[in-house]
Amino acid sequence: MSYSLIKFSSEDCGTCHRMSFFDSKVSEELGIEFINVKLQDTMVYRKYRPILLKQYPTKEGMGWPTYLLVDSPQSDFKIIGELKGGIAKGEFRERLEKLLKK
Repeated sequence: MSYSLIKFSSEDCGTCHRMSFFDSKVSEELGIEFINVKLQDTMVYRKYRPILLKQYPTKEGMGWPTYLLVDSPQSDFKIIGELKGGIAKGEFRERLEKLLKK
């Protein structure tokens, strides 16, 4: 399986910026590809928008940032789980590990 962690964030989100100090590193340490999608980067956002809209059809209930753990994001993707909002590094790792065990 080829899991990817897709981070949906915004350049003007302080929490998103704080999380960026460790989120990609933790993801890579757990053997998960990390994909950073900033809403301002329209080309990248357009590519991953179908995944975001499957989880949040109206974008209601999203957190900043929203992380979606996805199997095969480049093809017939399957959403495994999500993390959202500001999370401390240790808790971020624990929650991500729990999603991997599902």
